Amino acid sequence: MKDFLPGSSWHPGHVTEGLPPDHADVVIVGGGVIGWSIAFWLKMKEPQRNAYRVVVVEKDLKYSKASTVLSVGGIRQQYSIPENIKMCQFSANFLRTINQYLGVVTQPPIDIQFNPSGYLFLASEDGAALLEENVGIQRREGAEISLLSPAQLKKKYPWLNTEGVALASIGLENEGWFDPWTLLNAFRNKAISLGVYQSCGEVKSFDLYTEELRTHDGDRINFSRIKGVNVQMPDSIESTKIECGFVVNAAGAWSSSVAEMAGIGTGPPHSMLGIRLPVEPKKRYVYVWHCPDGPGLECPLLIDTTGAYFRREGVGGNYLGGLSPTEEEEPDIQDLEVDHEFFQDKVWPKLAHRVPNFQSLKVKSSWAGYYDYNIFDQSPVIGVHPLVENLYFATGFSGHGLQQSPAVGQALAELIIDGKFKAIDLSIFSFNRFFKGNKAVERNII
Repeated sequence: MKDFLPGSSWHPGHVTEGLPPDHADVVIVGGGVIGWSIAFWLKMKEPQRNAYRVVVVEKDLKYSKASTVLSVGGIRQQYSIPENIKMCQFSANFLRTINQYLGVVTQPPIDIQFNPSGYLFLASEDGAALLEENVGIQRREGAEISLLSPAQLKKKYPWLNTEGVALASIGLENEGWFDPWTLLNAFRNKAISLGVYQSCGEVKSFDLYTEELRTHDGDRINFSRIKGVNVQMPDSIESTKIECGFVVNAAGAWSSSVAEMAGIGTGPPHSMLGIRLPVEPKKRYVYVWHCPDGPGLECPLLIDTTGAYFRREGVGGNYLGGLSPTEEEEPDIQDLEVDHEFFQDKVWPKLAHRVPNFQSLKVKSSWAGYYDYNIFDQSPVIGVHPLVENLYFATGFSGHGLQQSPAVGQALAELIIDGKFKAIDLSIFSFNRFFKGNKAVERNII
């Protein structure tokens, strides 16, 4: 009982109902699936229990606007950048064995509700060569991808209109969709069981220590370090500071404003600090419809030559899908209202052309969510800022963060604790590429 006496090192648990702890080794800004994956992997790499104090700060624990839970839940290997393929291969294996990673003894087994129906990409005559090139990259990374001619496509999917299709690719394994909410809660529950602190609040500012150094050429460069994270508590004028060793910006669509708190993007033009984090919120609509004569259980997640996509939802003739708008059609991001005319005018005609039975579909519901869209090259930003030495990024996934979250969490934990990537080298996604102008363009963005 002496451990419970005043003055002992005993502390009452890890979940903070009110204020977060006043110091932490790592503060993660953003409690979506990326943030909680990083928290989980940091604790998994502990040399002993409670070696690292990790705090996840999330302003909306109901996740009413969170990109994670508003996702369509897909996972695929059909990318054009090898690192993206490798991350999703790791994630697919993680999901297959999820209870070995995220199972909690006192809770029921996790059912991720994975549906392994694959992704089906359709290419027109103009896009066939590029599709074939992408499949070559995927196969070199060990992905099981099959190419289909229009005749093979029609035989395999008789409900499909192959007009305008020159070539198609289908993932034979490790592709499909799963339940996003289940994965988020599994990461969160496991991380909390391992001692991660969950704090409901909004990060408003950072306390920075800045030191000026001179290069060999006599140029002055300011290097900064975040000393503290200032968190505004919900429905309160009260705020608190968390002194910290490392900060991870996993704030998704709003990560650019978090970066600005550390001075990123506020410096002189053409300087490193003058380069902002090029991640912006983009609103995307998802529509759910019913069609009793639609594709059956063999239906994959289909991406049309036009960019329109859909997948089966359950077994009762329900489907969901959408289409990314053109740059001129980008909707207002101030709210999550759905534009139903966009479906009628832009999405439905494309779907009904590709699947004739969809001409008689009936829309049942819809929602909108945000992409953390990297306007520079649509690829993620993973790594440390070159001038803010303890600020790490895990953002800019442009709609693919959910499926890459297990691999990203492991990579960030490696970078913070080991000082380098170990399982998968993700250096291609560093912040430095914005200064150098080296784009990591992912061609398969949906």
